[in-house]
Amino acid sequence: MSNESFLSLVKKGNKSSFFAMVGNGILAVAKGAAFLFSGSGAMFASAMHSLADSVNQGFVFIGSVLSEKKPTEKFPTGFGRVINLFCMIAVIVVSVMAYETIREGFHLLKHPAEVKGIWINVSVLLLNIIIDGTILFKAMKEIGKEARVESRGAGIVTDAFKHVKRAAPPTRLVFYEDLVAVSGAILAMIAVVVSYFTTFQLLDGIVTIVIGFLMVGVAFRVGYDNMVGLIGVAAPKEVEDRIAAAIFEHEAVIDIFKLRIIQEGRYYHVESYLELKKGMPLSEADDIKFAIQEKLIADPDIADVTLGIIEDDGIQEWKGRHASEMS
Repeated sequence: MSNESFLSLVKKGNKSSFFAMVGNGILAVAKGAAFLFSGSGAMFASAMHSLADSVNQGFVFIGSVLSEKKPTEKFPTGFGRVINLFCMIAVIVVSVMAYETIREGFHLLKHPAEVKGIWINVSVLLLNIIIDGTILFKAMKEIGKEARVESRGAGIVTDAFKHVKRAAPPTRLVFYEDLVAVSGAILAMIAVVVSYFTTFQLLDGIVTIVIGFLMVGVAFRVGYDNMVGLIGVAAPKEVEDRIAAAIFEHEAVIDIFKLRIIQEGRYYHVESYLELKKGMPLSEADDIKFAIQEKLIADPDIADVTLGIIEDDGIQEWKGRHASEMS
């Protein structure tokens, strides 16, 4: 294994999580200052969310950098699942921040605070919507790129929701967190304006609790995705179909006896047994196997490929994962 410089690994880190870390750090400071000046509970909740996002994305970015390390003799399958571990740490941070936010919301229901500095609050929340909205849009574009879906205009948004499960764990985390961040900022703005111009002071506490529960939703969603990733999860059906199609492009392949694709982080490990034409010399069969192996490993999303070859048994085995699960 060649030595890898730290800088080269950093360059491979997830860009969405890096920009989210910086953007949310700036927002957390701005919102914290606005909360101290105005006393708005919704602003406090939004500040906590931005702080949680910034810390999380810092963890996730570090995890994405470490997961890019090449396999070693001690860790032959690579470090892809490291990112899932760091995302689980991020889930703990979100959960703690969600608890504090919900607790503050109930406190505000019992003891409503007078909201001051309306324009400071509105300005900070507008900045929040702009920054988090930009990060969210970048994450949506990244989802399309990682899912290999070409989208334009409004299709970027719809395709992001449709293909988010095929994105890398860091990108999914940025998407979910900033979706909540933008929604929370809009809710916080409504609460600040209503609390300032009306006597309905309870809305501030209600919105604070709602934002807290949205954070809980993010924690559960991201926690589940990464728990599955740590265990080892099969690749999405679209990826399986794409790899199977690439294998069948070789005219000597009659059938796929077995195909197992495990996802680790944003990479896939492929193991397959191929049925070739009857009576083929072993040397020719080996050449075909290595040609298919080289073709698959050229895919930037595939970390390693293990292929076996057997003679065609005359029975069509391959119908896709859902038609014939591997025993």
